[in-house]
This record gives sequence, structure tokens and C-alpha cells, in this order.
Amino acid sequence: MTSDIASFATAQGATQGARVGTQVVLDLHECETKHLDDMAWVKQTLVKAARAAGATIVETVFHKFAPWGISGVVVIAESHLAIHIWPERRYAAVDIFTCGEKVRMDVASAFLTRAFRSKRPLQWRFARGDGVPGDPGKDSANALPDRRSARQGAVPA
Repeated sequence: MTSDIASFATAQGATQGARVGTQVVLDLHECETKHLDDMAWVKQTLVKAARAAGATIVETVFHKFAPWGISGVVVIAESHLAIHIWPERRYAAVDIFTCGEKVRMDVASAFLTRAFRSKRPLQWRFARGDGVPGDPGKDSANALPDRRSARQGAVPA
């Protein structure tokens, strides 16, 4: 049954729509920064990465766990940068997602790799939403909002 679903999904993707975004998954192993459990530093670093990549920052939300660990997200008009940190393992899991072509994801991932001083970074890049039906320029009933124009509340660069 799984192969039937995969065949259907492949056929649908070939005939409908185009991708809606790109996602980079970044595993930062063996981080040598001493700031892995410093929420202010982590937040500032993710904001700097978003700015360096040319993203428009809308909001930030971070949480520090007890006894250690941090999760956070920088919401950008183009989507988000998210992080989850296990300081006791010297590991950070990063997700960078964008629905446009403006954000330079390679710049953000390189910035974070350097800032966290990861000795063993691993990165994967995915096209998201392949085959999503509807072309916003041609089919307004299926149009997705243009999140890149959501500028109100943006944090100035």
C-alpha cells in the first residue's frame, strides 16, 4: 500500500502546482560555544542569522527548560528559523524554512555553524509542498497569502 501512495503522490506532483518553500535542517554536533544554555545569546544569535540571511523578522519566542535546554523560534515574514538545544550533549537542532527566494538560507546556516562552533555540522535541504495545487497568479481560489508582504510588526534591521 505504501508504494501505491508514493506512486499517487509522484503522479500528482508531476501534474499539479509547484513547491511552496524550501527547508534546511541543520544538526550542529560537538558545539564548542560556552553559550549553549544562555537564552539571551541564543536568541540574539538566531536573530543575527535571520538578518544576515536577508529575512524580515516579525516575532521571537524562546523558552529555557530546567535544568537546561532551550527551544526558540524566530518568525520571519518568509516563514521561520527554529532551534532546540541539548547543552549536555553539545547539540543544537536547527530548522530554517522559507516560502520565498529572498532569504539566503546558506548564509543563515553558515552563520549558525560558526556561532555555535560546531565541529560536526550536518545539513539537509528539502523542497516543500511539491505538487501543491493552484497557482496564486492564475487561480485566486487556491491562492496562498503572500507572507513576504507581512511587514507590520517587523523588527528593524
